[in-house]
Amino acid sequence: MDMIDRKLLNLIQAPFPMVEQPYLELAGQLEISEPDALARLTELKRQNVLRQISAIFDTRRLGYKTTLVAMAFPPDALHQAAMEINRHPGVSHNYAREGSYYNLWFTLAVPPEHDLEATAQRMGHKTGALESRIMPTIRFFKIGVNFDMVKQQGSSYNFSPDGFDKAEADSWNKPQPVTEWEKQAIREMQEDLPLVSRPFDPIAGRLGITTPELFALAEDFQQRRIMRRYSAVLHHRRSGFRSNAMIVWKVPPERSEEVGMIMAGHKAVTHCYERPTFPDWPYTHFTMVHATTPEGCEEYSQEISQATGITDRLALYSTREYKKTRVRYFVPDYDEYLATMN
Repeated sequence: MDMIDRKLLNLIQAPFPMVEQPYLELAGQLEISEPDALARLTELKRQNVLRQISAIFDTRRLGYKTTLVAMAFPPDALHQAAMEINRHPGVSHNYAREGSYYNLWFTLAVPPEHDLEATAQRMGHKTGALESRIMPTIRFFKIGVNFDMVKQQGSSYNFSPDGFDKAEADSWNKPQPVTEWEKQAIREMQEDLPLVSRPFDPIAGRLGITTPELFALAEDFQQRRIMRRYSAVLHHRRSGFRSNAMIVWKVPPERSEEVGMIMAGHKAVTHCYERPTFPDWPYTHFTMVHATTPEGCEEYSQEISQATGITDRLALYSTREYKKTRVRYFVPDYDEYLATMN
């Protein structure tokens, strides 16, 4: 990657320009031609540095139920179990991690009519997990993955539903009604944007609306907070961020909000959640950090510890990425998967 590639990757991680010729606009900002911008993105996609450009929706606001699941497997059974877990269409992230008894961590989302806990339990039983823990979000302080490709460091921004006023904070995870037509629009907008001059036109055409009307719909989705933004997702390892750690912290209940907000304020933290504890798991706060080296992650961990005064922590480093994608909403895959489980 040269410097123009890096600057281009920074631009598409920001809110992607929802205009009729977005790649022309991006090219203009970099003083290159539109064909050059498209060729660069095509090559970055081929190298798997660029994963996807699409709308990012809020799982809970669409009525889906979601949780983090931790499972423990014998080392020789881990890979096969991870492959089985990957089959579930609601598993968007699945990582082998070292640093604790639980060595497989994945996120699971199911449609409103499905039972989240029962699904996780069935998955654990089918894969022969030694132990499993369902860890739903009690509160989240930050979600906003962003990598500064020019400076080669994390540069995440805040997205904190609990940072809104009290009325909005109480409703951040409550489903919002969507019509059948809006579901069709969500199905279209969640797919990878093609690398062509006018990529939004085919989407609008399939929906039977104009391209400006599609942009207005996206703005409406954002105002209703069912869509967070439209942007790119990068493959962090292929982008140079080869080390990532899920750092878990034991935070006293009376300091939960204070510490969570401090953690969220660190620019290297891409995700910050509060989750339930268990007899064998006293850690309440989860922070994700990415760096070019393990030493960088350790440096971030120390900075967070110094800022919060919390020292009781574990750093769980990923040893293998089994799956990382975006949840696909309102598709038949869930029922088809359940049929294979019965």
